This record gives sequence, structure tokens and C-alpha cells, in this order.
Amino acid sequence: MSIPRHYVLAAGGTGGHMVPAAALAAELAARGHHVALVSDDRGVRFPGLFDEVQTHVLPAGRLAGGPIGWLRAGAKMLAGRTMAIELYRGFKPAAVIGFGGYPAFPALAAAFQMKLPTIIHEQNAVLGRVNRLVAGKVDAIATSYAEVQRLKPEHRAKARLVGNPVRESVLALRERPYPELDADGIFRVLVTGGSQGASVLSDVVPDGLAMLPVHFRRRLQVTHQARAEDIDRVRAQYATHAIPAEIATYLPDLPERLAWAHVVIARAGASTIAELTAAGRPAILVPLPSATDDHQTVNAREITEAGGARTIPQHLFTASELAKQMQKLGLDTLALANAARCARSCGRPLAARDLADLVENIDAPSLLNPSRVAA
Repeated sequence: MSIPRHYVLAAGGTGGHMVPAAALAAELAARGHHVALVSDDRGVRFPGLFDEVQTHVLPAGRLAGGPIGWLRAGAKMLAGRTMAIELYRGFKPAAVIGFGGYPAFPALAAAFQMKLPTIIHEQNAVLGRVNRLVAGKVDAIATSYAEVQRLKPEHRAKARLVGNPVRESVLALRERPYPELDADGIFRVLVTGGSQGASVLSDVVPDGLAMLPVHFRRRLQVTHQARAEDIDRVRAQYATHAIPAEIATYLPDLPERLAWAHVVIARAGASTIAELTAAGRPAILVPLPSATDDHQTVNAREITEAGGARTIPQHLFTASELAKQMQKLGLDTLALANAARCARSCGRPLAARDLADLVENIDAPSLLNPSRVAA
């Protein structure tokens, strides 16, 4: 049994940062520790993730908008650091763990000033901006991929490969078999563009699926997450093509949808990749081209090279290209099941445990496993 300690988790307010932070919070709480979350207004209101965790909103500006914008951001970050110091004086954290995003910066800056142990976790295959800013000062860098771009050589000695923690409900899918699929059975497709949806998927997927051979198209059953402004149009497209489809802006039962999906068509965000590899689901991935440092393309590389996914750059993502890739992936049931196994082979199901181990042992570097050093 671990000695109960206090830990502060600091994360930006997007799902990519909040989901792994929530998974770590749950693991630390299960070990008897006390956890506080520092984030922005979005993060503390994230549905269902931090209901049992005390939360704090700190001001944090985004470094954008030229010199005036930088000055405003700097002022907010200084105010956030001051508030974090006051929080730490009362909460007395054993360590502060950052998950990226600008709201994490003031919390880490306060920890540096108070000489508290610090860890950052990087969800993507490219080190994010805030994590790059603080990488030289933190005690350890937890990574989700064996190879992480933008990680300086002098910082690699303190990098540890742990993976990207996912929710327990997703991790549980690892114990469930890939859904059986016979030649005449229903073929279930899940389309998801992350927490905000993706208009390009709504533009292309219905027409791409309509181009499949008739015997394949008639077997389709689709769940499609779409932006609110796209829903009516997408629903009409599927109806025109006589493809059964459920359209929604938010899928609260996403783990169950993932459980029954034979193929997932998605962006390549860090949480999406982590969930696909945890569950073992084949995918067609369309990386977001505007993602910082094109990190979604890099995220998709491991699962694609392993044979668990096919990646289509957005500028090549057309209805005909989607139909072609769907046929290659979906018409051979043995190949499809093999792709599911390949996706599963990329999963790191012990990510929450390994990250919690790193957090607990941050004051004892000799206890860290050197075999987890990222390349």
C-alpha cells in the first residue's frame, strides 16, 4: 500500500489532455492518494471525468496575437503562477504533473519556483509547445510513443515510455474479442472526428461508402459523429444512398460503439489512436493537416506501419479513395481480423499504471525502469 500523498495534475482543456489526466487521477486515487486538477474553464467542466476531484481554474494566456498578445498572455501566466503557489502552500503536493496545453504552464512554473518534483506527459508523437518549453526543467518526461519528435537529445535521458492512458471503459474492450463478421453479416462503421467532429469526414464519408459494391454497401450500419451544423446534411446524404446511419454530435457511449465497430474512420488525435490500439480496431485515419507540427500524421505512423490502419492525407481524402481503401480493408474478413490484431499490438494497456509508478517514484530515480527510455 502506497503512503498517501497529494498530487496536482495540470492540463489544457481539450479531450486529448484531459482524458489521460483523468485516467491517472483515477489510478492515483485507487492507490489512496489525493489529487487536484488545475485547468481552464473547459477542463474543469469536462463531462464525467473529474467529478470526484477538486478542481481549480488558473488564468493562462495563449502566446499569440503579436507583441500585445504576448504581453497579455504573460500577465495572465504570472497571475496563474501566483495562484498556483497559493494552492501548493495549502495542498502541499508531492509532485506536479503536466499534460500539455497552455493552462498547464503556470502550474509548472509555480512548481519550479517552489522546487517541487515535476513530470510532463506527452500524448502525441511530437512534443507539444508547452512541453518543449519546460522539458529542460522537469524531472521526468513520460511519452506515449517510443519515438518522439522535437525532444532534444539532451532531454532524452529523462524520458520514459509509458503510453497514453485511456478510460477504464475503453481499456475493458481489450478483453472482448473483435466482433465476428461473416460474408453476409452486418458491417459496422464508426465515424468520429474527435470532440469537435470533423467536417471533412461529413463531406466525404457518405459519398465514399455509397461507392462501395452493392453487396458490401447493403451490409453497412454507420454511426457518424458530426458537427451540429453538418448533421442535417449528413443525415440526408445517407438517406439518399439508403445507408442506415445514426448521426449525433456527441457519443456518450463511445466505448460501446467502439466495441461493436468493425472499422473506424477517424482523425488521428492522440486519444483516438490510444483507444483504437487499446481496443484493437482497424481504422482509416485522416490526420488533421492544421495540427501543430503535423503531429497527427506522426501519431498515425506506428499503427499504420504495423498494419492496423490506413492513413489518407486530407488532400487525398476523396470519396473514391475512401471506397478503395474500405474495399481493401473490409472485403477480406481474415485480413480485417488481422488488421484488428495489428492495431491491438500497438496498444499500451498498462499506461495508467506505469505513469502512476513514475509519479510515485519521482523522488527515487533509481527505481525507474531504464528500459522505458524513449528513443
